[in-house]
Amino acid sequence: MSRSSVPGAGKAPTAFAATAPRPIPAGQSLDDPRLYFNRELSWLDYVWRLLARARDPRIAVVLRLEALAATVDFLDEFFSKRVGGLKRQLLSNVAEAGPDRYSAREQLSLIRKVAVPLYEAMVETWTMDLRGALVGAGIRVLPSYDALTSVQQRQLRRFFVRNLLPALTPLAVDPGHPFPFISNLSLSLAVTLRHPSRGTDHFARVKIPRFRQRWLEVDGCTIALEEVVRHNLNDLFRGMEITGAHVFRVTRNADVRDNEEEAEDLLSMISDRLRRRRFAPVVRLEVESSMPKTVRNLLIHHLTIDKADVFEGAVLLDPGASRLAVSYGNAVDSSVVRLSRRPAKLERVLSCFDAIREADVLVHQPYDCFEDTVLRFVKEAAVDTSVVAIMQTLYRTSEDSAMLAALIRAAKAGKRVAVNVEAKARNDEQLNMAWAERLEDAGVRVTYGVPGLKTHAKMTLVVREEGDGTVRYCHVGTGNYNSESARVTSDVGIFTADPEIGADMCQLFNVLMEYAPKQEYRKLLVSPAGMREAFLRLIDEQAASRRRGRILAAMNELDDVAIIQALYRAAAEGTRIDLIVRGPCRLRPLVAGYSENIRVISIVGRFRENLRIFCFGSGPTASVFIGSADWRRYHLDDRVDIALPVACPAIHCRLREFLKMAIREQCLAWDLQAGGGYIRRQGAPPGLHARLMGAHTQV
Repeated sequence: MSRSSVPGAGKAPTAFAATAPRPIPAGQSLDDPRLYFNRELSWLDYVWRLLARARDPRIAVVLRLEALAATVDFLDEFFSKRVGGLKRQLLSNVAEAGPDRYSAREQLSLIRKVAVPLYEAMVETWTMDLRGALVGAGIRVLPSYDALTSVQQRQLRRFFVRNLLPALTPLAVDPGHPFPFISNLSLSLAVTLRHPSRGTDHFARVKIPRFRQRWLEVDGCTIALEEVVRHNLNDLFRGMEITGAHVFRVTRNADVRDNEEEAEDLLSMISDRLRRRRFAPVVRLEVESSMPKTVRNLLIHHLTIDKADVFEGAVLLDPGASRLAVSYGNAVDSSVVRLSRRPAKLERVLSCFDAIREADVLVHQPYDCFEDTVLRFVKEAAVDTSVVAIMQTLYRTSEDSAMLAALIRAAKAGKRVAVNVEAKARNDEQLNMAWAERLEDAGVRVTYGVPGLKTHAKMTLVVREEGDGTVRYCHVGTGNYNSESARVTSDVGIFTADPEIGADMCQLFNVLMEYAPKQEYRKLLVSPAGMREAFLRLIDEQAASRRRGRILAAMNELDDVAIIQALYRAAAEGTRIDLIVRGPCRLRPLVAGYSENIRVISIVGRFRENLRIFCFGSGPTASVFIGSADWRRYHLDDRVDIALPVACPAIHCRLREFLKMAIREQCLAWDLQAGGGYIRRQGAPPGLHARLMGAHTQV
């Protein structure tokens, strides 16, 4: 793959080039597989778009580094979850072909054709582009240990002896020593040795320690940690001749399934899942290009993988490979006027509750500071003597969560605090279980949701005594209660004191905490209890308006067949549909007779777009919702998710204007074509994210 094939602007490579053209004659059934893109190939197309940002010379190098880190991260996730799931299907002879009708075997073959050049392009982006571009930012990254001066080598030698050597444990592989366990996504050295007197060859594995950072700085130069270990191995193998040392990394299957309905102890089930995932089969082996074939074959044999699962590169990347030790200011510091600044016409600073009671409040992170808005709301509730109860859902959070610390303080102060912890949030189970234990120890009532469903809804309910009664204050968001991701992810949330929303949320918490499944909701859309049906009804209403119909929606992914078919029908009736789908999208736009009225764009920029905003109709009478669910089968059938109708005219207008602004975006937007490829619009910076940052910092 040549460097020019992933330009900063223009047309990016598409995963669907690996498939034959599939024209669709008019009049076909909406079940025709040609109307649906393959989800896995669409996933890889998103990784290509991330990589295009990393290779865009118009962008500051530190932001290009972050884009490369995200590219590596998403490809790791793709192999562990998506490829892992397909391999599980193949081994169990389970046929789960999607609407595109590709079998698991066919998909794995197509993925290989796409992933190899993608992987090569990622490595090339680092070695041939970004590593050199860093010099302009004052960072000199050395490609090898030999590029160090003798003085620098002595300094790193002392560092190795003092800090790294005690953490290294070489593991031999021979008839008396079985092949060691290789942990998921950890860097290792495959070391080949020769016994000088016996003339025998030997093999050992050395795990690169998970140090504070992968990159070490010495006299203005930066070098990878594994290079320091590689060139000081004589201390580990005294008396042996080291004939080679090559870096490798394995990716294990994260698609571990449980029968939750039959589990007697959920926490034991989660603990068992984590153990099984740790020892799950390997789905990918990454090796240095310089690794000899004999060593590569030894790893393939002991890891029980196919040669097709091996990826090679001049260097091995992990997210740390592109983050380095670069520090740059976070320009997103502004916060919502209502919640964090003194309104010009008022003599005193309003509390969160005063502001919300006056009118609903919209927050748009990261432009509105999480700490000054969402976190402040919970902190105020924790110490407010009028607050009697706080309830919240927890899906993902940070290790040092000020949010949960506030809930613990509230419980210790005697308030009724209840938290629904999602024990099955993949890759966060261990952290969530640790927080659940701390919450329970503080007197918080902890529950784990409805058996068989993940609780993905992002909501907080605060009950406060006021006057002769109580008022319920609610927060509904599109993103997690995580202060770390709130700085890099674009999410919206709404605070409201609407009595009917409060009553709905109270009923939903009863479902999660009291196992009272038969509930009726006045305003909230809740999955799996009718959210899909509500969205289908709203789409059909626009279809009935024919050419006057209008649908605008933003989401992460789109794959639900019923929703897609409803959109096809609406488009055929003349409804204009604009979709902002950041990642995978099964819907095929711009097909005559089916979807020529549907446009799909993906926005890829500094912040990860995590918005779920849905608008049906035009102007002030449109129906607008925000929530935590994408139009995915998984979200609509297998998760507890919510969508909040927007009633406040000012917020209604702001969200509609934002959607229009996003659709008109010319710098960060990519247009999905009927053939599956994406073409980047040619607008010059600044893009949508920079403009929103400027608008907020001027508040």
